[in-house]
Amino acid sequence: MSSENASEVARLRISDADRDRAASVLSDALAEGRLTPDEHSQRLDAIYTAKTHADIAPIVSDLPGAGAALEVPTGSVVPSAAGDGESPVRMVSVFSETSRRGRWRVPRAIGAVSVVGHTELDLRDAVLPGKEIKINVVCVFGDARITVPPEMHVIDTGWALFGGREIASDSAESARPDAPVLRISGVSIFGLATVRRLHRERRELSQQGEQGA
Repeated sequence: MSSENASEVARLRISDADRDRAASVLSDALAEGRLTPDEHSQRLDAIYTAKTHADIAPIVSDLPGAGAALEVPTGSVVPSAAGDGESPVRMVSVFSETSRRGRWRVPRAIGAVSVVGHTELDLRDAVLPGKEIKINVVCVFGDARITVPPEMHVIDTGWALFGGREIASDSAESARPDAPVLRISGVSIFGLATVRRLHRERRELSQQGEQGA
């Protein structure tokens, strides 16, 4: 690669997939004892605030697997002038709590990080951007709880290390082929990620009131 192309790649804005690969490198390094929990937490925060490949490179360059994490897909050399659409929303809870409930507009992709913190996302009355949304959940000595409506299908590709991931099983409604989909990824390290399925209580109460009128 020429120095000019290398410079173009360094300026290329990173995607969610790029961040996930870099986060996996950090998680492997933590599991192998190459990073302390504090180092892992600091570097993970840096990954989710990074904008370009140049930002990510120094975060993982001293760890095994850095080459794969920094690999740029063929054909992705220079970003278009118009940008790449809606940016993922980052929700970071460090010794704190982040919550979204009621009627709120859900982005297509969310990166939720809980470091000795708590993240609460309720999708039951939320406005979804389409049939599928993605949430990357990272819990380090923290927890995250996502509440989905009965009709939402959940696919979990994350993993846990001395932590847990509790995902609600499908309901009759969420098993339908046309069901909206939540794809959840990420890692729980001494933390817990939970997806629970609940009915829309307020809507049901409203319907009961209308029937009794």
